[in-house]
Formats: sequence, C-alpha cells, structure tokens
Amino acid sequence: MQIWAGLGNPGPRYAMHRHNVGFMAIDAIAEVYGFAAPKKQFQGWVQEGRVGNEKIVLLKPGTFMNESGRSIRAAMDFYKLSPGDVTVFHDELDLEPFRVKVKTGGGNAGHNGLRSTDAHIGADFRRVRLGIGHPGHRDRVTGYVLGNYAKNEIEDLTDMLGAVAAEAEWLAAGDDARFMNEVAMRMQPQA
Repeated sequence: MQIWAGLGNPGPRYAMHRHNVGFMAIDAIAEVYGFAAPKKQFQGWVQEGRVGNEKIVLLKPGTFMNESGRSIRAAMDFYKLSPGDVTVFHDELDLEPFRVKVKTGGGNAGHNGLRSTDAHIGADFRRVRLGIGHPGHRDRVTGYVLGNYAKNEIEDLTDMLGAVAAEAEWLAAGDDARFMNEVAMRMQPQA
C-alpha cells in the first residue's frame, strides 16, 4: 500500500492556484482510475483505489499548505507505513512550467508544504515535482504561486495532469524513470 498526497490549500478560492497543482494531480488520478468518493479523514480527504497492481490511498490534506505534514503523518501512522511508502505531489518553482520530475529525499527549497512534511515524517519520501516555473524575481514568488493559472496555460496544465494520471502505473510500480519518460513523451508537441 502507498499514500499519494497532493499538496494544496482547501477551498474554492485556491482551486486554480499554481500552489494547488498537487491537489489537481490527485483529482486527475482519482478520476482516471475510478477511485472511491473522497471521505473526510486524517484532517483531509482520502480516496482509496488501485493504480495498476498497487493499492493506493490518495490524500489531500485539509490543513492548509503550512501544516500538510500533520495530515500525511496521521495517514502514515494509521496504515502503519514508512516515509518510503509516501509520494507527495507538489508545485516546483525550479522546474519549467509543465515539466514533471520525480526524486526521493532532498531539501524543501522554501516550499512550506514540503517543510511541514519533512518535519512530520522526515525527508525520505518520494516527490513528484510539477513544474510551475519561476516568475523571475523572488519578490514576485508569493503572488505568482498563489495566483491562478492563466487562461493560455490551461491547455498545457490539462495535458500535464492527463499525462501524470495516464502514466501513474509506472509510479505505482516504482519505476520513476519510466514514469518521467512516458510523461515527457506525452507532453511532446505532436508533429
């Protein structure tokens, strides 16, 4: 069993923020694989289902970004899992928009959701980094991250979320390299 947690802020006013792309990825996976309806649990929303041969618990913490780790820890303890069984989907400033990279462990690069997760479960969890790009100057980061995707980005966003969901079986099977490759292939412009 694995826990796949998407980072974001709860509520409709945050729904289309770049910071909520982790929530969006969880929703896309739940839809593609026909997960059960969400239920309130672990200070968030949980959906259970299967991706390939793996049982997956999808989690959207309802604690707001800065306290995401509390919800992830509660789910991990309940299912008696270790940080190695946890995958966190999050927005990544240091990646070009709509690029997807996976890594295990590492720093939090100032991301409050990752900082909270590190504090509650340690750093040895897998991260699916969903690129949002950098606005160019650090003074503009907060407004950018907490801003909605632009209309001209929606098609690329939809394509990325669709690719992540469609190729999630590789992630479930632990083949991160194949997952990244297949997502990148799907994101290539069609000739």
